[in-house]
Amino acid sequence: MGSNSSTAALTEVSTIVKHWREHPPSSYSLKIHNFSELEKSTALSDHKYQSRLFTYGGYNWRLIIYPKGNGEDNVRGFISMYVEIDSESLMLFTSPTEIFAEVRFFVYNKKENKYFTIQVNLKRGGGLQQVLPCVTFNNPDNGYIFEGGQCEFGVDVIVAPSLTNWEVLSFTKKYFDPKFSWTIKDFSELKEDVQKSNSFPMGGKEWVLALYPKGALGADGKCGNVVHRTNPGLGLGLPKVYLDKEDALKVEIEFKVVSATKYSFREADPLEKDWVQLTPEN
Repeated sequence: MGSNSSTAALTEVSTIVKHWREHPPSSYSLKIHNFSELEKSTALSDHKYQSRLFTYGGYNWRLIIYPKGNGEDNVRGFISMYVEIDSESLMLFTSPTEIFAEVRFFVYNKKENKYFTIQVNLKRGGGLQQVLPCVTFNNPDNGYIFEGGQCEFGVDVIVAPSLTNWEVLSFTKKYFDPKFSWTIKDFSELKEDVQKSNSFPMGGKEWVLALYPKGALGADGKCGNVVHRTNPGLGLGLPKVYLDKEDALKVEIEFKVVSATKYSFREADPLEKDWVQLTPEN
């Protein structure tokens, strides 16, 4: 459907469901005292009636009725109903970029004393080109027009909240060069308790290996010879230590990664946690 500068058209993304309901609409109701007068007034403009703005789900909406069908969509002979979100209310939000809503359109039937209801899921909005045939709606015997031309339309808009908690899990990601080699010269003459390698990238992060020649007691009570970067720190014992003829120690580490990233409800302050397995090679 067409839209003006203050509204944003919405796209339908799911199957239409039709049924009857006794409960009236909860988002917005439009009661018309004389439907034929509405037809005459819209014929002089753009053949549609736009309700005042109403607020629901944190956004401003507008119900739109085409008494004889939406000519912009080449529809004639049907009642057309749409709901539009006011673009100015979208400017107040930086996220979500897409708004999904469950929309129910209502047409009251006095004869049944119920509401003919059509439910559809929409992305940011949209509507229905063919709600009821005009010949069916305009016949008082069918109950949609009653008491001298009165009728009632309505809409419920249920906005799906934005995603606030999610998790991304990946397994055994292989890198082109998963190994890191580090040679420590004059090993027998080392006096410091810890030797640290230069930093190196792996898996999108910077790492530093720290070697404890005499071993280091970790937070878990286990003794390790090599640890990865100090935060969070993972102790790793070397199965065997070999020195070459030049008193040099070569350490080779192969990375095998299993990672999971979790985000809290505060999108600007994500909580991250990584699980990384480091396997030394002999």
